[in-house]
Amino acid sequence: MALTGRHSESVRSARGGSVHVQVKRAYDPPSRDDGARVLVDRVWPRGLTREKLKIVAWLPDLGPSTMLRKWFGHDPAKWQEFRERYLRELAEKGPLLRQLAELARGGRLTLVYSARDTEHNQAVVIQELLERGRKG
Repeated sequence: MALTGRHSESVRSARGGSVHVQVKRAYDPPSRDDGARVLVDRVWPRGLTREKLKIVAWLPDLGPSTMLRKWFGHDPAKWQEFRERYLRELAEKGPLLRQLAELARGGRLTLVYSARDTEHNQAVVIQELLERGRKG
């Protein structure tokens, strides 16, 4: 599924300046280079406080639906199908994607997630979506 159409339009129209989007595990220590840190998990990470996460926002509704998350189960063999299904869910989340873009206007945005797998998680999909929207 291409990351075009409504996805990139909603992000591009909300942002004027350039932005660097990175992803980081919730259990990795925050850094001064993180910029605006936003938790994009539907479920709060175990054992962590808001102060420890140093997030500016938690957008639980941006995370994959409970049904999709449970189906995926972080199985890399299901990654492509998860990604396609999640992109369809994100197509309905324009206001939240614009909120992310606004938080990152002219700076750096760190999408925080709690999954152990650093390559197969929702933050990676959101990062790709935002980066593609920026490039037009």
